Amino acid sequence: MKQTGKLLLDILMGAVIPILVLNNLSGRLGSTLTYVIAALIPVVYILVDTLAISRRFNVITTYAALGAIVRGALAFWFVDGVLFAIKDCASNFITIVVFLVSIVIGKPLMQFFMAQVFQANTEQKRYKVSELMRQPTVRTSLITASIIVIMFSVLEAVINFQVVSTVVVGSFGSEAFNLQVAQAHTYTRVPFILGSLLAFGLGFWLTYRAIYRVLPGEEGKSKLESDIWDLLNKWEPHADNS
Repeated sequence: MKQTGKLLLDILMGAVIPILVLNNLSGRLGSTLTYVIAALIPVVYILVDTLAISRRFNVITTYAALGAIVRGALAFWFVDGVLFAIKDCASNFITIVVFLVSIVIGKPLMQFFMAQVFQANTEQKRYKVSELMRQPTVRTSLITASIIVIMFSVLEAVINFQVVSTVVVGSFGSEAFNLQVAQAHTYTRVPFILGSLLAFGLGFWLTYRAIYRVLPGEEGKSKLESDIWDLLNKWEPHADNS
């Protein structure tokens, strides 16, 4: 239920409210100010969620904050046409670059997402999770999961560029431009949020499969029936389980 609420809030703040602002406030506030407000709403939401609500400072929150700051800065780059279509794909470019770099340096970003899922709250648990992520089978799945996210981001960027460059043909600063941006985002924002969840979900599924292949089972139970921490407690990190 909590995750469903977070998803709905993400859709509301990342898509619905900015689109409503673009569609309804240009005549009252002026087109440029309305555009800036709409662009900054999801940025402020991410920063507040990251820095004030969750208050977790790690690789994932740094990645989220970096993306938000870049998008916030780009909100003041007033362009139209092809340059706007490129700018509108900034989130995808950030994801592609960050995930690619993480693979190149040997620390695939999905590793940190998985570590957060485990919520290891003691030194011993953190050690176990860290060693688990180093197992060849698990490490391969983490790289594969990261590549899936990259591939989705590339696909999303291509689709987004095509939609935005086709729909948004007005000049920046005009009411028509804002309405066209709202129209383009109506087509893309919610499907992209859901698609991103699907890409990450597939990555998590592949990684969990690899993890369960490494961990020992409990007698009389399938591994899926066991608490994963019970399996981790039975597992010896230096055992050859991969």
